[in-house]
Formats: sequence, C-alpha cells, structure tokens
Amino acid sequence: MIYGAMKFSIGGSLKLAFRPWVEGLENIPAHGPAILASNHLSFSDSFFLPAVLDRKVTFIAKAEYFTAPGVKGKLTAAFFKGVGQLPVDRSGGRGAGEAAIKAGIQVIESGGLFGIYPEGTRSPDGRLYRGKPGGLARVALATGAPVIPVAMIDTEKIQPPGQVVPRLMRPGIRIGKPLDFSRYQGMDGDRFILRSVTDEVMYEIMKLSGQEYVDIYATAAKRQIAEDAKTKGQERPGA
Repeated sequence: MIYGAMKFSIGGSLKLAFRPWVEGLENIPAHGPAILASNHLSFSDSFFLPAVLDRKVTFIAKAEYFTAPGVKGKLTAAFFKGVGQLPVDRSGGRGAGEAAIKAGIQVIESGGLFGIYPEGTRSPDGRLYRGKPGGLARVALATGAPVIPVAMIDTEKIQPPGQVVPRLMRPGIRIGKPLDFSRYQGMDGDRFILRSVTDEVMYEIMKLSGQEYVDIYATAAKRQIAEDAKTKGQERPGA
C-alpha cells in the first residue's frame, strides 16, 4: 500500500513534470524475477526508472540516503522507504558488498525486480565505466535470473552532482532485451566467468546509451579527477 501511494504521488509527478521518454518497456517481464542493470549518471536515476515501470523495482541504496539531514534528506529517506529500497552501509568494505549481494538474491528469490548499477558509483563525466564484477554477476549466477540492460539518457543534465533543484528537461530510458546467463548458474565463484558476464552486460548498456566506454573503474576516475584538480589548484598561485 505504501509503495502504491508513493508510486502514484512521486512517480506521477515526475512523469508529469519531466515527461521521460521510454523505449523497450515490453522487455520488462509482467511477472517473475529479473535483474535491471543500468548505467548511473545521476542521483535521480533511482527515481526516474521506478517511475516509468508498472512493477516495483528494488535498488540497493546507500545508507546515507536514509539518514541525511535537512528537508531534502527527509524527503529522500521517505521516498526510498516508501518504494521499498534497501539501505546498505557501504563503510564496511567487503562485508557491505556481501550484504548487498545477499539482499539482491533475496529480492530475486521473492520474484521481484532487482535494480543495480554495475559501475558501482555515478559516472564523473557522463562516460560509461568498467562494471564491477561482484554484485551484478554474482546475483545473476546464483539465481539464474535474466539480466535486463538499461540506459539512462541525459539524467546527468537534469541534476548534476551538487545541484539541489533539478532542471526541467526530458530524460530518456532505453530498456534492452533480457540476457540469459543461466548456463553459468552456480559458477559465481569463478572470477573469469564473473568478469565475462559483467563485460557482456556493460557492452549492451553501451550500445543502448551511446556513451563512450572507458575501461577503468569510475571510482579510479574520480580519484584521478580529484588529484588533477588539486594539482591545478597548487600550480595556479605561481602561474
């Protein structure tokens, strides 16, 4: 009941205000489990994708989204709780990853849609980065659930990092055909298989999104960008 109310109020408002366009809705099964693997351009990705789907999709959300201060923090927490998103404390390193994988498996085993961002974090510059082989592939191989690639389009232009008030413009969502990895079911302990599955999914996301692909992790790219900015700041006084 809570989900339905939140879906009607927030999802309906988002569709009315931003009018997101969608391609490939027919690729979302009407019933049964599936994994939705999406690129990640903006904080708002977790709002727009559930808004356009008839079914509930459960993402693993950072625990900070449920505890952030202020009006925005309270609204964000209420939304994520209302639509059934699962908070995971990512400060625990490997333990946090295992908790996220376990939560994803539980969603799939209950017949639900599990949403995941294989890049692990938002893209720092709009490009598509290498997928992390842990969560996505392990949940897929442990359950045999189909993986549906999803491309968010232009959401980074609506709400860039640090911008509170979103711009009113139309984002897009492209949903690809389901990928079947059931032939590898139970092989979630093989790191080469995990890497292969992840790379195949990222390739499909790249085709859907049209993004430039960068074969490094987004977390590494963010560190490099921060280091470059720090270096520039140190060089400027002497220029």
